[in-house]
Amino acid sequence: MTGSERAALLFLDVDGPLIPFGGEAPYPLYPGAGAGGNPLLARIDPGHGPRLAALPCSIVWATTWMADANACIAPLLGLPPLAVVEWPEPSGTDEADERGGLHWKTRALVAWADGRPFVWVDDEIGGADRVWTAAHHPGPALLHRVDPRVGLTDGDYAVLDSWLRRLS
Repeated sequence: MTGSERAALLFLDVDGPLIPFGGEAPYPLYPGAGAGGNPLLARIDPGHGPRLAALPCSIVWATTWMADANACIAPLLGLPPLAVVEWPEPSGTDEADERGGLHWKTRALVAWADGRPFVWVDDEIGGADRVWTAAHHPGPALLHRVDPRVGLTDGDYAVLDSWLRRLS
């Protein structure tokens, strides 16, 4: 969903939330996941697409897949091309942040949100990210950590939907 310019954002990571890392792929192979494709794509449940599209927000890829998320993952989910966070080049600040426990994505996502309400769905969110975001982001923000062994679950969708609907 693209939504209005001031709609809440949902920054979505791929590895962990959409591509779980535990056990065998529980789904059949999908186009692009077979011969010559990325075998990790077989772990993506296409049912995530309608569930994500139903959330009252604008979804933004916040992943190292970057534009490849639109080429490889959005079609599997039945989603249109989405906005993509372009990550800045690593800097000395990133090294200091890492020592302090701040995820390398945190500053970029808060800057990208530019005061808009946002949800960040990732499997690597920690306490330092929540503290830093609360101190540097003037709007509402939900940093939602997903268990990378199972990916997004019914419980995760319930939390996201409830939080986003409370904003409106």
